[in-house]
Amino acid sequence: MSKHLLYRLNKIKQICLVFLLIPFCGSAQNFNRGVNLTNWFQAGSAREIQFSTFTRKDFEQIKSLGCDVIRLPINLHFMSNGAPAYQLDPLFLTFLDKAVDWAEELQLHLILDNHTFDPDVDTSPDVINPLKSTWAQMAQHFKNRSEYIYYEVLNEPHGIADAVWAQIQQQVIDTIRVHDTRHYIVVGGSGWNGYNNLAALPVYSDQKLIYTFHFYDPFIFTHQGATWGSPSMASLANVPFPFGTATMPAVPANLRGTWVESAIQNYSTEGTINKVRQLIDIAVAFKTQRNVPVFCGEFGVYIPNSNNTDRIRWYEVVRTYMEQKGISWTMWDYKGGFGLFKKNSGERFEYDINTALVEKLGLTVPPQQPYVRKPETTGKIVYDDYLGKDVYNASYRNGGQLDFYAPGTFGKFCLCWKDVAQYDAIGFDFRPDLDFSKLVTHDYELVFKVRSTATLAKFDVRFIDTKTGTNDRPWRMSKTIDAGVVPFNGQWQQVRIPLKQLTETGAWDGTWYNPQGLFDWAQIDRLEIVAEHQPLTGIQFCYDDIAIEGEDIPIEEVITNTTDLKQHKITVFPNPFNQELLIDMGDYPTAELVKIKIYNQQGVLLKTILTNSRQVRWDGTSEAGIKVATGMYVIRIALANGIQTVRVAVY
Repeated sequence: MSKHLLYRLNKIKQICLVFLLIPFCGSAQNFNRGVNLTNWFQAGSAREIQFSTFTRKDFEQIKSLGCDVIRLPINLHFMSNGAPAYQLDPLFLTFLDKAVDWAEELQLHLILDNHTFDPDVDTSPDVINPLKSTWAQMAQHFKNRSEYIYYEVLNEPHGIADAVWAQIQQQVIDTIRVHDTRHYIVVGGSGWNGYNNLAALPVYSDQKLIYTFHFYDPFIFTHQGATWGSPSMASLANVPFPFGTATMPAVPANLRGTWVESAIQNYSTEGTINKVRQLIDIAVAFKTQRNVPVFCGEFGVYIPNSNNTDRIRWYEVVRTYMEQKGISWTMWDYKGGFGLFKKNSGERFEYDINTALVEKLGLTVPPQQPYVRKPETTGKIVYDDYLGKDVYNASYRNGGQLDFYAPGTFGKFCLCWKDVAQYDAIGFDFRPDLDFSKLVTHDYELVFKVRSTATLAKFDVRFIDTKTGTNDRPWRMSKTIDAGVVPFNGQWQQVRIPLKQLTETGAWDGTWYNPQGLFDWAQIDRLEIVAEHQPLTGIQFCYDDIAIEGEDIPIEEVITNTTDLKQHKITVFPNPFNQELLIDMGDYPTAELVKIKIYNQQGVLLKTILTNSRQVRWDGTSEAGIKVATGMYVIRIALANGIQTVRVAVY
């Protein structure tokens, strides 16, 4: 047989082998690159998920980057009622169904990652109980969904023997397969899903598995500035990548004698591009030897203390090498400390993308616009069934219950907390920070509804400004709400606080600072509701329709829609009126839901109108159909990006 013929026969055998293996590992090519969508379903309960944090628009934007997969971390066990049944909260499934809908509609692969994970607590063998219970329910619920959906058993098991974890993972695979034989399952090794632990996994017989590992080496580069490890590396900064591109930093005093000092001393060999590739090769060898699909579910560099140029270089090295070796990936994360956006930015797709990073990841750079912060000229929804646009949950709690989706009276939901500790707070973080300087001068108000029966209890509401430098502080502007402000009689009460009437109360910045008259309305970081004066033991407060409103804005005030950057002029006609009032939203997109609320001069809500129409007519009647009396009324028009309030007269 000639060498040429032998070569051709061997080539045919290789091709046949590839086709024979497609049913086994074909999923490896189903998706290639994507992001982790963090801090969305990573909540303490279904009641604390801030569903409005991401929308279908975010999924569209992620796809426009060139991503074809999203890994969705979920605190899955926290979405249940706990032991022994671990029954999943229907509200959680409702929210997750919507995310799955968006992924399927956009043909984005979606990995449902069980991220019930505490880095400080070793994974216990008892984890089998919540794993089997929750995954049985998930498989039953999603079994008929498309093949764009994947199940990931558990993120980063650690402190548990490889053999024990392998057996637990097999039981979970078997549990899922009782209900769902269609969808691929993502499995990984112990040791924080380490590449070194892949080889310790057994040869699972299931033909629809994808094997995952995480990559964060060299660790002192990727996690410099991180506070959650042991020891904290908050003091470590300016570690270069690769070694030799800049001077190595001195070992911080608090890290001397720790493993971090040893890692710094060994960085000349551990911090090289070749070393990074050698470590990835461990996962590549597993992929080749087992002939299975391998997926890097997490990799990234923490932003705060790393050099941006070095950070981008690391991503390029890791990404290109994994792709050369046929390993698909999702970076950690999209928004957040490891994300795609510029440091200390508002993380908005149109303004804040780290374009150099996106380019080196092989993704499509979206058009960017320069962002100049301007004083706010319209009101803002803070909470109205869901958090408002560009408002993020920044609550902190040492006890009790916090429910953002308690049954509502004025809408679908209201916000309630109970049994919380003193100094716990419901936090509403504005991203980017906002300039309320004009709102103060134009007599805008903080408005909300509150309900309680705790006649002797009280809480504070406060705005906190931005700490802009080492000599600045996060100053507070506050007001105490007690039964002297509104009665706590079990009925909903309207609270209206002119911003001008808030009082500066000091700042906490590692120690307490008394008021110095330095609060800056042009640098607003967040709004908080705080159990400042007492623990709320046995006490419940509920809140709804939290907003910043102004009543004397001219009807012709122009509102900028931050979604499509078009301008929309709202008019009402005739004013005053007797029979019917026309509210015209101009060219505002009809796909956007508009909520219109009508109040009398005392702040009592008379009627709510929900519409997708650009024109709405009010016949001058209340919710009960009763004609309102002659006088002045306030119409509150809630658009996607803010609130317009106008006065109208009825005669």
